[in-house]
Amino acid sequence: MRIRPAYYYTQSAVIPYRYHKGALQILIVSSSKNHHWVIPKGIKEPGMTPPQSAAQEAYEEAGVRGKVKSKILGSYHYPKWEAVCRVDVYAMEVTDVLEKSQWEESHRQRQWVSPSQAADQLREKALAPMIKKLEPQLK
Repeated sequence: MRIRPAYYYTQSAVIPYRYHKGALQILIVSSSKNHHWVIPKGIKEPGMTPPQSAAQEAYEEAGVRGKVKSKILGSYHYPKWEAVCRVDVYAMEVTDVLEKSQWEESHRQRQWVSPSQAADQLREKALAPMIKKLEPQLK
């Protein structure tokens, strides 16, 4: 077993969203191995706030930029590296979608879906209640 620094187990994520023709849409991306749908998430990098780190993950993993809300939507835990990671989740209003040629992880797929579709399709089921409360918080 390889020991990892403690900060590896504190992660941040974003639920990227936009309004399209008046309807809220959530951006989901395929996992790095394209086996399931996820939201951008990763290790909270030293020297970055959780929202800054989440925005960086959105840029790298989904090829989007935007404004991350400072209020946390919720948290969940999952096992990794023979320990448990805590993930703090934020909402991010997408303002810019990179062309595939500019996107660092363009091997991933991305898809805009309704909140109910996102809740159904995302592998991490702990995200469903956060997605459900997203729209009322935006109003």
